[in-house]
Amino acid sequence: MEIFLIIVSVLLWLGALVALPKRILLAPALSYCAMLIISFAKSGGYPIVPVSNGLTISWLAISLVVMLIILLQNPAIRQQSRGVGYMTVGALAGMAVGLAGFTFSTSLQLLYAIMILATAGGIILGMLLFANTPDGRAVSPSSGNFLKYLLAKGFPILITVAQIGIVAVILIAGHLMA
Repeated sequence: MEIFLIIVSVLLWLGALVALPKRILLAPALSYCAMLIISFAKSGGYPIVPVSNGLTISWLAISLVVMLIILLQNPAIRQQSRGVGYMTVGALAGMAVGLAGFTFSTSLQLLYAIMILATAGGIILGMLLFANTPDGRAVSPSSGNFLKYLLAKGFPILITVAQIGIVAVILIAGHLMA
């Protein structure tokens, strides 16, 4: 049963990453469902990824708030997908760099913070990279739309990728501290 739950979670995370460019509203929900489902996977009676109730409830609230913010956005911004690929790749790269935080500390809360900050940094760098392409001139830092577009697209990407990172931090901490 645990293999089935792991496969479903991985497929939901892939679906969340695929949904980011066109269906950004669904991405945080799919990522949250994946995190919730993998928390139910048990091996030998113990959870494979021991996600606490506090984490699941807080990430549910964060996901719902992000989805509400997306719904309240201007439809013209909500339908745009320019640069989302750059920001998603930047977020994944930032998350990978943030997972190296285990070299600094063993505090789980600090590791979460390092991973989330590195993910946010990756999104910003991805947006800056996109803004320097011909398609990104409309959202370049000098256009006045940079921050608005970065927040509109970057925040859902951050929440989606950070949920993947939370599970990765828990898995790595479980193996390093065992």
